[in-house]
Amino acid sequence: MDFELPPDDDPRRVAVREWLAAHPDPTDRQLAESGYVAPHWPKPYGLDADPIHQLIIDDELKRAGVRRPSNQIGIGWAGPTLLHAGTQAQKDRYLLPLLAAEEIWCQLFSEPDAGSDLANLSTRAERDGDVYVVNGQKIWTSFGHIAQFGILIARTNPDAPKHRGISYFICPMDLPGIEVRPIVEMTGAHTFNEVFFTDVRIPVENLVGEENEGWSLAKVTLGNERVSLSGGGALWGLGPTVADLLELIRSGGGLTDPVLRQRAAMVHVESEILRLIRLRTVTAAIKGEPPGPEASVRKVLADEHGQHVMALAKDLCGAEGMLSEGDALGGQAGFWHYGFLFSQALTIGGGTGDVQRNIIAERVLGLPHDVDVEAGMTWAEARAAAGGAR
Repeated sequence: MDFELPPDDDPRRVAVREWLAAHPDPTDRQLAESGYVAPHWPKPYGLDADPIHQLIIDDELKRAGVRRPSNQIGIGWAGPTLLHAGTQAQKDRYLLPLLAAEEIWCQLFSEPDAGSDLANLSTRAERDGDVYVVNGQKIWTSFGHIAQFGILIARTNPDAPKHRGISYFICPMDLPGIEVRPIVEMTGAHTFNEVFFTDVRIPVENLVGEENEGWSLAKVTLGNERVSLSGGGALWGLGPTVADLLELIRSGGGLTDPVLRQRAAMVHVESEILRLIRLRTVTAAIKGEPPGPEASVRKVLADEHGQHVMALAKDLCGAEGMLSEGDALGGQAGFWHYGFLFSQALTIGGGTGDVQRNIIAERVLGLPHDVDVEAGMTWAEARAAAGGAR
């Protein structure tokens, strides 16, 4: 894990700077068409950029104060899945508007009765000529109230094992029969929704990949989701970082309380561990190696780290920490108050911490599955098949 970014005269840096000079205030569409929104994507949507090239582009855009379009689910999860399995017509229709955030996307995966067992979904999609008729319910749909499209998984073969018989669809959110109901969080904000489908007719051409083979595509989406959720800021890659909090502590004269000082040191250590894991992932990509289960490792650590950062900020506010607004922490007490409340969702969304730990146990530690769903084995049978306790 040893690399440095190329110097200022690197031709790749020069090319980005020349483009920025010609587009000093680029629109979202110009950024999308340039390939700078997702430079690792293949042309014409990206630049086929290797990891170092991506970091160069990130660095130059940051220096120029240029922000990429915001379409987290579209760019981070839906787009990579369409690149992986979408038809050329689907790519041509959806990817550039998605990259430019001209069409916002949501994810229609979770269901009230499935819990963390996503494959136990019950939403049905039945083929009727040139459409699929969808009935069911989804929940925790972020941005469902503003999205133009959603990535939907639904059961198309109820007689198949639960990880089979699932199909993956592009779902226009304005179709008749779709009802979106808001879920107001304890933060007072409205990000999540529950979505009801009543005889919703989705065109056959909106099927992604093969019918009944959608579970493999859902895993592609979830893999990208976990990487996205574990990056950057303390709130699923968004919002403040521990560096922002520590800078506020320094500007306020530091800490004298030994317990708070130790907690501040611990969140700094956590942030460094996460930074090094990210560099390890980048290094593997540079060498052409897959990152393995590190997406799950990063997500487990990042989620709990976000909660630790927000809890420390709340406690640093003192009595003002009980208020939704205040002058503590540089007049940003209300901001950290929101983050503290929202951070409780981190270890649930995108795959719970327990689910991620199961993945780590199986893929890193070599422990057996608790239940082999394909073979119908019990935990004890799976353990015996794996050679006993390990």
